Amino acid sequence: MTVAVLDGGSYYHHDVIYGDRFRHRFDRAIYAPDLVEDDLEGVSALIVADRISPTVLRAKRRIFHRYLAGGGTLIVLGENQAQTWAPGVKWTFVPTNFWWWLDRGTDPGHRVPGLDHEIFQHVTSKDVIWHFHGLLHPPAGAIPLVTIAPEAGGGPDGSILYDHPGIASGKGRMIVTTLDPFYHTGSYFMPAAARFLNGLLDWTDATFRAR
Repeated sequence: MTVAVLDGGSYYHHDVIYGDRFRHRFDRAIYAPDLVEDDLEGVSALIVADRISPTVLRAKRRIFHRYLAGGGTLIVLGENQAQTWAPGVKWTFVPTNFWWWLDRGTDPGHRVPGLDHEIFQHVTSKDVIWHFHGLLHPPAGAIPLVTIAPEAGGGPDGSILYDHPGIASGKGRMIVTTLDPFYHTGSYFMPAAARFLNGLLDWTDATFRAR
């Protein structure tokens, strides 16, 4: 089984995908503008790295939809305007508070209702507590894994990570988040982002590469 990653061509993508720390975690790297349907033959999971040009991703919308319809798993990371190209994704803007951690005792509002989910066998709840870029609104059938409390601006259903099994005629699966770990890890700041990315890749190893 094969895990592929979509490379947006920025320095942080190159550091994570081709650098010594993580390159062994990917079986195939595909430059996003060059993606064609045949590239996904035999790919069990495709990671869409964060902060790829949304214009490029929108141009590949049909490829992603056909991949899901064929039973693939799409792991969509943040700052990609996924609501404009990924099926079922709804997103709303909220201001990003980069500095909440400077106020001792501040509750940023993260809640983990999906702590029994398989991802959290590899990712700790602390690894998802950092700033986030907007809120997702999981559609029917999706499983919220990390939410933002209403009193912290999350509204009735605001989420920053969810799992949507059975998408695309019941065959596909999407993991969607507003977190952007490639950017922070490849820029060498925010250790929590690197821990989240490492744990996420531990999960993809166990789920899609160990069989």
